[in-house]
Amino acid sequence: MPKTFVLAPDAFKESMTAQQACQAMQRGLQRVFPDAEYIHVPMADGGEGTVDALVAAAHGEMVSCSVSGPFTEQKVETYFGLIDEGQTAVIEMAKANGIHLLEPSERNPALTSTFGTGEMIKLALDQGVTKIIVGLGGSVTNDAGMGMAQALGVRFLDVAGKEVVQGGGQLHQISQMDLSNLDTRLAHVEMLIASDVNNPLYGEHGAAYVFAPQKGANPTMVEQLDQNLKYFAGLVTSQLQVDYAHVAGAGAAGGLGFGLMAFAGAKIRSGVDIVIEETRLVEKIERADYVFTGEGGIDFQTKFGKTPYGVAQVAKRLNKPVIACAGYVGQGIEELYAAGFTAIFGIMDSACDLQAALENGEKNLERTCQNVARILTLTP
Repeated sequence: MPKTFVLAPDAFKESMTAQQACQAMQRGLQRVFPDAEYIHVPMADGGEGTVDALVAAAHGEMVSCSVSGPFTEQKVETYFGLIDEGQTAVIEMAKANGIHLLEPSERNPALTSTFGTGEMIKLALDQGVTKIIVGLGGSVTNDAGMGMAQALGVRFLDVAGKEVVQGGGQLHQISQMDLSNLDTRLAHVEMLIASDVNNPLYGEHGAAYVFAPQKGANPTMVEQLDQNLKYFAGLVTSQLQVDYAHVAGAGAAGGLGFGLMAFAGAKIRSGVDIVIEETRLVEKIERADYVFTGEGGIDFQTKFGKTPYGVAQVAKRLNKPVIACAGYVGQGIEELYAAGFTAIFGIMDSACDLQAALENGEKNLERTCQNVARILTLTP
């Protein structure tokens, strides 16, 4: 009887998309199981590839748009997704305000803004959606969602009643917030935050201390940004009577998680859990004989909300074997076996530099899956 394989990898960053990984897996497996059924479920965890994965799984559509980049004077040509017959929009904040949009020398989280993300939300509302999913990975911002809120109508004023300049470095100048022009359509949509981190807004594990250095902040700037986030959280609590600063994930995307909860009524969830739900992964794995997953790297951090871990948890509940492939396999994978992984394979065929590894990713994944398939023929 022909086997059924569910292929549910994340993207292998800078090497192949989740869809390309599915195709490479099938090519390898098909050499050994030519008559098998292959169910492609490209995955993501809220970061890069979330829009593509959900649109592909739901046979949705892409909507092109032009929005503000990390610095509002620059424009970015990008897109968001529509699924569920146009009722749900899927947005990646990084497509407007991501770290990849700036050279390392240009990055400055005191000045970068989430305004473009707010513009994307507004454009999604223009489509008449009833639900918006916002993926928060890969940001270059640290403004607690101030820019996003401005794009949706909130005014942030200093003691003189003047508009405060955008950017995380200016949060301490805000004296009052005027929400009278906040887009009223937000009250009528379900807003979900898809995040793969659980950091609070501020403090030693918060947005500034953990993530701002990679966004261009020096130690002095990190300290100031953290103080600004703490000040802003206090202002929101006193004026809006809500307190989200310590909610797990509030610090995601430089505090955009906090801003979406405070100004847009968003609920935060694990990104991979949202993708599992939206792609109907459970019912697909129920039909499977084997489940294949993977991403660029697998190590002890994988269990903290990464895609392969989420897939393995589903497979474990359904008592299905799950095989993971990764560009590199790091420390601490022993504990992953108890979490549902049947086997974990590195796909590298030889020692080589990073560029060669990225260029040969599809070929290496294809060959690894073919070799795994040969082992599977030994079992009934």
